[in-house]
Amino acid sequence: MKNLERWKEKIELDDLNADEREIFNQMGMGKSSRRKFVKKVSAASLSIWASSYFSSELYANSVTDFSEKPWKLLNAVKVNFQVNDTSKTLTLDSRMSLLDALRERLTLTGTKKGCDHGQCGACTVIIDGKRNLSCLTLAATCEGKKITTVEGFASNGEMHPMQKAFLKHDGFQCGYCTPGQICSSIALLEEAKNGEASYVTEDIKNFQSDLKLSEEEIRERMSGNICRCGAYNNIVLAFKEVHSGDDEMPTWEFATQEQMDNAKNA
Repeated sequence: MKNLERWKEKIELDDLNADEREIFNQMGMGKSSRRKFVKKVSAASLSIWASSYFSSELYANSVTDFSEKPWKLLNAVKVNFQVNDTSKTLTLDSRMSLLDALRERLTLTGTKKGCDHGQCGACTVIIDGKRNLSCLTLAATCEGKKITTVEGFASNGEMHPMQKAFLKHDGFQCGYCTPGQICSSIALLEEAKNGEASYVTEDIKNFQSDLKLSEEEIRERMSGNICRCGAYNNIVLAFKEVHSGDDEMPTWEFATQEQMDNAKNA
């Protein structure tokens, strides 16, 4: 600041042209505009302080605390469903996705919006026991259905075994896809219990319940959930521990140098 004052003393504003004087005045370096400059800075500082003060109460309220105004909706419908064992009634736009209803109307932000095109699996939830992509599911179609999000797995402060396994095996890095991965994994446990087939099932005619899924089956059945960090090996480990009690490392091996040379020369 002292250097600025010394520099200003060396400058004679009368020696500057009109444009240069205007710039100096806007910067608050002209004698006539210093007081204006101080006032502007003070007003700006006051507005920043006031915005945080008056908006604090607004931000503290959840979306569900705001009164509903269905007359503002062009295509209003009333939907009744269960979310994490709690009955919910919402008046919403008939075109609203379940993902937006969960995040924006019920403040259940554990379910993530990734691609919003049904390609990444970050928005996976469980509807009536089946895993679904909430970004492609209209909330209006969930009338009377039971929905479980990642917030609904813990019970009495105790995490679900799958959640514990993800923590134990470090089945995530950034964590963005983790809610969808966990929802998909827990639903997959029931699919294996019911003997549901997948693309890599060898004999779909030979129906068996309580399947013990191979690593190939796990990777195939979880392929709809994309992990941009590449924590797939650890996710498989977490699922195997809960599914079959197998706490061993994956059996697949990296290609040896001999295999790489053979592939190169083929």
